[in-house]
Amino acid sequence: MDQEFHRIKRLPPYVFAEVNAMKARARANGEDIIDFGMGNPDQPTPAHIVDKLVEAARNPRAHRYSMSRGIPGLRKALSAYYQRRFAVDIDPDSECIVTLGSKEGLANLANAITSPGDVVLVPNPSYPIHPYGFIIAGGSCRYVPVTPDAEFLRALDRAVRHSVPKPIALVLNYPSNPTALLADLDFYGQVVEFCRHHGIWILSDLAYSEIYFDVEPPPSILQIPGAKDIAVEFTSMSKTYNMPGWRIGFAAGNKKLIAALGRIKSYLDYGAFTPIQVAASAALNGPQDCVDEIRAMYKDRRDVLIEGLHAAGWQVPSPPATMFAWAPIPPAFAHLGSLEFSKLLMREAQVAVAPGIGFGEYGDSYVRIGLVENRHRTRQAVRNIKTFLGNYDKVLEESEKQRKSPGP
Repeated sequence: MDQEFHRIKRLPPYVFAEVNAMKARARANGEDIIDFGMGNPDQPTPAHIVDKLVEAARNPRAHRYSMSRGIPGLRKALSAYYQRRFAVDIDPDSECIVTLGSKEGLANLANAITSPGDVVLVPNPSYPIHPYGFIIAGGSCRYVPVTPDAEFLRALDRAVRHSVPKPIALVLNYPSNPTALLADLDFYGQVVEFCRHHGIWILSDLAYSEIYFDVEPPPSILQIPGAKDIAVEFTSMSKTYNMPGWRIGFAAGNKKLIAALGRIKSYLDYGAFTPIQVAASAALNGPQDCVDEIRAMYKDRRDVLIEGLHAAGWQVPSPPATMFAWAPIPPAFAHLGSLEFSKLLMREAQVAVAPGIGFGEYGDSYVRIGLVENRHRTRQAVRNIKTFLGNYDKVLEESEKQRKSPGP
């Protein structure tokens, strides 16, 4: 009875748990922690979406079991969104399915298509469910660079030539969480051509499709001719409409993958509460001013954060998309690694961030900063960080002098 469960043994300790526990202790002691750690939208869901939820919930017929594939009206709304946004035709009956957020969809599709020992290609760093959905399902991951460029394509080729067995799938995520990198249609075209040639499925996570700044709207991989032969794409209502707790997302694309996901889900759930799906339909079909406002809010927060950090001496690149800044650890603290630097930042500046190691080994030189606090709180965090960086430069310098000085 003391033996560890097989699948649990395959999962490393959750890196964020240590930071979260430290945050909880600090708050219990009365400290005011400014929390940039989790990608959890802090603003309310737009009123017209909530009103539709309330209206639908008053119908007693809506209180029964729903459909694991999603109600027809919501699947049609997603199809209309793809046509409107990407000029891509999606059959609402065979090429899309409603998921309990994109995370659930990714994990269940991984479980549907993975046999023990299968190899899957995953960018590193990446959102944890991208590799661990497959690891939980019994597969193994081979990592490729996250940057959507020629090096990625070369690494992809090497991985296929030198992996035994041959990889069954490739995970993509642009705009990327945590790095905020973007991909263009030329890159997607080359990846689709390569994967079609080698018989590799593509799982594309497009959860941040509507959170972009100063750039063209991010494309969908399904815009590439022939992509639906091998690709499925996941989207989400969480960030676009401030609906994280509603747990509504979608998968769209290849019919065989959609059918496999539907088969798995039919055994595991009855779908989201019907009134939530009705409200999600209203969000997709209704006025999109709220999306523009949410995007503008994140852009404003990004500008306040990045300008403030630059003024404080921390050179963090300005993210072109997503609700995250991917921040290289300041050189003076680089030797600490992301977990210890995150703990130090919380202890000394009362600012919580996500350690990059939680997104893969190649993230350990970074921390992820979520744009989830308002302008006032963001400015306060920047002031705290500026004081921290100034003081700790001196502390580290003095510590180094003491280390090098001869003993008595």
